Amino acid sequence: MTEGAAPERPSGGGPLSGVLVADFSRILAGPYATMLLADMGADVIKVEGPKGDDTRSWVPPMREGVSTYYLGVNRGKRSIALDLRDEADAEVARELARRADVLIENFKPGGLDKYGLGFESVRSANPGVVYASISGFGSGAGRNVPGYDLMVQAISGLMSLTGDPDGPPYRAGISVFDVMAGNHTVIGVLAALRHRDATGQGQHVEVNLLSSALTGLVNHSSAYVAGDVVPYRMGNAHPSVFPYEPLPTADNDLIVTAANDGQFRRLCEVLGIPEIADDPRFAGNADRTERREELRPILTERLAGRGAVEWFELLVEAGVPSGPINTIDGGFAMAERFGLDPVVEVGEGDRSVPTTRNPIRFSETPAGYRLPPPELDEHGEELREWLTAPHGDGRG
Repeated sequence: MTEGAAPERPSGGGPLSGVLVADFSRILAGPYATMLLADMGADVIKVEGPKGDDTRSWVPPMREGVSTYYLGVNRGKRSIALDLRDEADAEVARELARRADVLIENFKPGGLDKYGLGFESVRSANPGVVYASISGFGSGAGRNVPGYDLMVQAISGLMSLTGDPDGPPYRAGISVFDVMAGNHTVIGVLAALRHRDATGQGQHVEVNLLSSALTGLVNHSSAYVAGDVVPYRMGNAHPSVFPYEPLPTADNDLIVTAANDGQFRRLCEVLGIPEIADDPRFAGNADRTERREELRPILTERLAGRGAVEWFELLVEAGVPSGPINTIDGGFAMAERFGLDPVVEVGEGDRSVPTTRNPIRFSETPAGYRLPPPELDEHGEELREWLTAPHGDGRG
């Protein structure tokens, strides 16, 4: 180990090779972001409290006694457990922040200030740092409101759009805004690194779940801000396109999409009712959307002649977007069928863990999967030795 250099990690390139990330985040949005950075080659050091990331105990399900939730967003990292209330540990954390290219945290706004780890303190020691903060509701008037995805699904309006028109509002099946905020954090960090490359200056990148939610509601947000329309629950229907929903077949429902006139014409041809595409009642998308209650039974009558999988094959061959409604295992099977290789094994031997492949494909600098999700403080000894050793400029 050379003086001032990070402890050796498994070799591997990537577009972010050489970038050191101090990860002071936990649960989902932050860890998801830092995992993506690790996949792209960044050296991510996960700083955990003495009890570890909350998701370590979020069970079931488990794999060999470890939460699959935790395993799903923490590959590629090394773990060091630090009690920031202990001055010696806090000093180790501050030294890590001083050496880092990127620091990502999702404490309540200002929560790290008392440990000397807030943005201004870190920047004074490390002017080039890209410091990313993830919160629920920003650093202004909402700074003291805890940020959980379910809360934001409710507050943003998403739940008002999810569920049957006559039923109660529902949450999405995943923590959609945590994931979205994690992606926005990665985008912000990469842009800030580009700025630092050009100017030598770091900066504070702030992302909050509510803002990620409002931009993520896309057409519904625009309906309100540009059209003064408050969208409502429509079940699986789309407010602006028909057909764009599950339709019944001889066995199971099938997603059928005809978002333009060409797709609708091909749909009608496959269903054996080409004349419907020329019917003036259904000539354009606005006509089909307005008269969906007239058009739906015409389509479902024809779809009743075959099963969902058979229709899927015929429609896709004709260039009509469609798909069976799978369970998760079916989704992975479909990805395998399409050659997407959705599962990657990370680690070796009894530490090998199957994880979901990074969705980004690079032609020259492919994503790497060098380290399995770490055990709590698995790398603490070597990292403490590095961070407390004499150093020059503090970078490896």
